[in-house]
Amino acid sequence: MRLGPADLSQAVLDGLITRQQADALWARWSRLAQPVAGAGGLSPAAAPAGPGFSFTNTLYYFGGMVAIGAMTLFLRLSWDAFGPWGLMLLSAAYLLACMKVADHLASRQLRVPAGILATLAVVLVPLVVWCAQHGLGWWPPGGPTSYSAYHTHINWRWLTLEFVTLAAGVVMLWRYRLPFMVMPIPVTLWYMSMDVAQALWSDVGYWDWEFTRDVSLVFGIATVFIALWVDARSRQAREAEWRQDYAFWLYLFGTIMFWGGLSLRDSDSEVGKALYCLINLLLVFAGAAIGRRVFTVFGGLGVAIYLGYLSHRVFGDSLGFAFVLSLLGLGVVALGVWWQRHEAQINAYFSAWLPPGLRPRPKD
Repeated sequence: MRLGPADLSQAVLDGLITRQQADALWARWSRLAQPVAGAGGLSPAAAPAGPGFSFTNTLYYFGGMVAIGAMTLFLRLSWDAFGPWGLMLLSAAYLLACMKVADHLASRQLRVPAGILATLAVVLVPLVVWCAQHGLGWWPPGGPTSYSAYHTHINWRWLTLEFVTLAAGVVMLWRYRLPFMVMPIPVTLWYMSMDVAQALWSDVGYWDWEFTRDVSLVFGIATVFIALWVDARSRQAREAEWRQDYAFWLYLFGTIMFWGGLSLRDSDSEVGKALYCLINLLLVFAGAAIGRRVFTVFGGLGVAIYLGYLSHRVFGDSLGFAFVLSLLGLGVVALGVWWQRHEAQINAYFSAWLPPGLRPRPKD
């Protein structure tokens, strides 16, 4: 059983316990789970509670992703039959229907499926904008002629769709306050990073993938900093609905953008390669400090890549290369076993250097 602040708040609303008893219970559980966490109230040091990957939630997410893909595919195929205005009205109707169902599910405390339906509504926003632009004749000439290219082709003309999607995502998140709804925001930022790079080079006549890589890296850093800000505010929030894990998707896609751009930088300098390893080591320690495994996973992968490069450079032309590489792989596995056994102590040690707002939350 997983318990969090939202469960205690619901018990207070149901009249089972008082607010003082709820605060005292959460403070006690926080102290028992992690000594470095702050005490009092709903423990400002504790991070927001998010849904785990239980079998039920896995079905929710899988079904939601299938629905998102099927809906966008169906509406794209309806272009010839309905035209831009007909498809816009149909998309808007689906959007409103998703919001209505999300309201119903949220009223029944089914927050995960409610978040998925509300997210589907946000995903339909760029399609509505696409149809409106074509209907009004505002789509810039020379751009993609199919909406499916929005997810596969880099083009500066998508920027209008992306800005509107970001605005709609923020508004809908404020309305429903469901963590899964954050997912379209970093995905859109990822798309935007590539489209912005293409817009800056549109007059050159060719695509500079290195510039796009660097822009993606910068967008990744910015997204991670936004995630840190959101994470700190969520951990310090007093209202249970704002203490949910809104930063997870920002961390995930921000780290992918940053780490991917960093790893694609090919340096001929040994100093540059060593610096790459150092940055990944910092990611490992940062993940331990704030309790975000996405940093630890990508940082560990980067360190393994660098160690593999070193082993190839030293033993690449010898028969011992395969042996050394095998030892390296087994060493990484052994490190993973050691880390798992001492993860709580490692997190507690590094989190002691952080302000309370960014310390890992107690396991609920």
